[in-house]
Amino acid sequence: MDYRVEDLAAAAGIRVDTVRYYQAQGLLERPRRVGRVAIYEDHHLERLRRIRALSSEGFSLAQIQRLLVKETSRAGDEALLAALEAERRGERSYSRAALAAEAGVPESLIAAVVAAGLMQPVEIDGDERFGESDLRMARSALAILQAGLPIDKLLRLAVRHARNVADVCDEAIDLFDEHVRKSGPAAGDPEGITRVYRDMLPQVTRLVALHFQRTLVNQALERVRRGGEDASIEQAIAAAESGRLDIAWR
Repeated sequence: MDYRVEDLAAAAGIRVDTVRYYQAQGLLERPRRVGRVAIYEDHHLERLRRIRALSSEGFSLAQIQRLLVKETSRAGDEALLAALEAERRGERSYSRAALAAEAGVPESLIAAVVAAGLMQPVEIDGDERFGESDLRMARSALAILQAGLPIDKLLRLAVRHARNVADVCDEAIDLFDEHVRKSGPAAGDPEGITRVYRDMLPQVTRLVALHFQRTLVNQALERVRRGGEDASIEQAIAAAESGRLDIAWR
């Protein structure tokens, strides 16, 4: 059956702009064109219904994308779905207003972060919902802003970082697919793939965070030394770096 975008959105129970957003994010294949008219088919509707079903369970768009965009074996999908479900289970979800109130930030800041693509809320029955990781991000952003950094410049920097991280994550997922899910010791074993995923996730998170911290501190110290700044600044940076990095990955 063929659908125009308005008909497709109605059949899936979502808004037209949500269909276009999913398409822009690579979650939905582009329609075929008949003249100037975009024509969608049954497989588009099936994909939207699956996205909505996963969203209603509280999965983020990034998590959904891992399951839908990558072409993998069914066993691998089930294993990763199980791991993601275990990761998500028990998380509270928030509306935009509730997230802002809980984090102690203006709702306009949440809106700016979403518009910049730094947060990806899920849509459940037409409502935006945010997770615990979004709350931690908002609180961290507030702490950074309170140090005096201008929000416009900080957002531009964050967007640049996010784009680079997205590219690296795509390549990392490809590595996991090729060397763990398809050909590693756990290949064909859904439970084994789940264990590897859950074991690797905190280690990769810690590795990336520690590398970023080390690079930031080393470059800051080098700049201070080159500029002949007060020794107290160098001491402060070194003291901060020597503290234990607290990484919460869940």
